[in-house]
Amino acid sequence: MSPRWSAREAVAVVTEEFTEFSPDDVSTGPPGTDDGPLGWDGYGAARQRAQERTGERESVISGIARIGGVAAVLVSFEFGFLGGSLGERTGDRLVAAYTRARELRLPVVSLIATGGSRMQEGMRALTQLQRVAAQSALTRAAGLPQIAVVRDPTTGGGWATLGAGADVVLALPGAQIGFAGSRVRPADADPYAYSAEGQLAAGQIDAIVPPDRLRTTLGRWLRLLTPEAPGREAPEPVASAPVDFTSAGNAPAAGRPATPAGGITPPPPPPPHALGSSGLPATGWAAVRAARDERRPRAAAYLDAYFDWREEISGDRCGGTDPGIRCGFGRRDGRTIAFAAQCGTAVRPAGFRTAARLIRMADRLGIPVLTLVDTPGAANDPDAERAGAGAAIADVFAALASVRTPVTSLLIGEGGSGGALALAAPGALWATPDSYFSVIAPESAAAILKRDAHAVRDTADQLRLRPQDLLSLGVIQGIVPPAPPE
Repeated sequence: MSPRWSAREAVAVVTEEFTEFSPDDVSTGPPGTDDGPLGWDGYGAARQRAQERTGERESVISGIARIGGVAAVLVSFEFGFLGGSLGERTGDRLVAAYTRARELRLPVVSLIATGGSRMQEGMRALTQLQRVAAQSALTRAAGLPQIAVVRDPTTGGGWATLGAGADVVLALPGAQIGFAGSRVRPADADPYAYSAEGQLAAGQIDAIVPPDRLRTTLGRWLRLLTPEAPGREAPEPVASAPVDFTSAGNAPAAGRPATPAGGITPPPPPPPHALGSSGLPATGWAAVRAARDERRPRAAAYLDAYFDWREEISGDRCGGTDPGIRCGFGRRDGRTIAFAAQCGTAVRPAGFRTAARLIRMADRLGIPVLTLVDTPGAANDPDAERAGAGAAIADVFAALASVRTPVTSLLIGEGGSGGALALAAPGALWATPDSYFSVIAPESAAAILKRDAHAVRDTADQLRLRPQDLLSLGVIQGIVPPAPPE
C-alpha cells in the first residue's frame, strides 16, 4: 500500500533542499469568522485541533525545492489537516505558489493527498477549483511544466485540477485515485477503478513509482522538461542553429506559428541512423517483405540507440492506452527531445490521442520532437471505430500541422496509409532502406482492383512504395544510412 506521509515527510522524501514560503506571504485571503464563511458550528475548533495535531496552519505547504539538482516550486498536501481539503486559504496558498513559479520561471511539482473541497466552507471552497485551474492554465501558457505525484488518497477537486491537469502524473503504488471519494462511490463500485493501478490501465496516469525511486524519477523528469536543468543546452535562435542534415522541410509551414511559447526555436532533431539492412530493395514487393520481416529492428531498438536515457508517458487521458505506440522524452547529447514511436502494430485510437498529447506538450515546452513511423495502418475493427479512430487520427494531423517546435520523422518499417502518415511530419520525413510507404497495402489495392492474388507483386511495383521511389516523388527528404563505424 501507499505510505501515508505527512506533507513534510513527503517533501523530505523527494527533495535535497526545501525553503518554505512564509505562511503570511501565501495566505492573503481574509480569515473570515471563526467558524468560516458559512458559520459552520465547530469548524473553527476543528481547524484548531488540526493545527495542533499536524503543526500546520493549512492543508498545504509550499516553497522552493531542489529535486535532482533542479529548482522547482513545490506544493505538498497535509492530509492530516481536515483530510487535505481545499478551502479558501488553501486556494490562496496555491495561487501564490503558482504565481511565484511564473515569476521565477520554475516548474511546479505537486505532492497531492486530499479528500477534495472543504464542505464546511461550502461553495466558497468549491470555487477554489476554478482559481487553481486558472493558475494551472496560466502556467501552462507560460511554457512551464507541471508534474503531479499522486499520494494516498487523492480524490475530488484536488485530483481534477492539480492531479489530472498536470503534464506528467506519477502515482505511488496502491494509492486511491478518483474524482469520487471512498464514502461517496456506488456501493458496488470496483475498487480497482479507483486505484493507481486501475488508473494507469485506463490511461489516466503516466507511471506508478515506488517510494524509494520517487526522488530519482522526479529529478529525471525535471531535467527533461526544464530548460534551465543541468546539462540541458539553451536552444539557439533558429537563424544560427546548426543542423547536421539537409531538409527543405525544416522551415515552418505556411501559416504555422514561427516559434514556441518561449520565443525561440530549437534546432530540429537529427534523424536516427538505420539499424537494419543498408541495401535498397529491387522491387516494390521486396520492400514490403523487408519491412514486414520480424527480424527487422523496431522502435525499441531505435529509441535505445538514439537516446542516452529517457522517460515515457502513458495513456490518452480519455480511458485508453495502446502498447503499439511509445511516447515520452529522452536525453541525447545533453539535449531533450520528445518522441512518439509506432511499434509495428495497428495503432489504436488511444495511441493516436497519446501521440497528440505528447506533441502538444512538447510544443508548449519548446522541446523538439522525433517521430518513428512503423505501422501497417490504423486499427479498423468495430472497437476502434467506436473509440473514435477517425477523430483520433484527425487530432494527430492537427497537432503536427500546428506545432511550432521542429519535428523530424523517420520511416523505419511499414508505412500503412493514413495511420502511418498521421505521425509523419510534413516536409521533414526520412526513411530507412528497409521500409516502405503506401497509400494502401498491395493486397488491399489488388482486391479493390479485382486482381487475383498473383497480381499483388505487380501492384506493389505500381504503387511506387520503395524508399528510392518515395525520394524521387518528393515524399521523403532522404534515405538514412547506417551509423558510421567508430
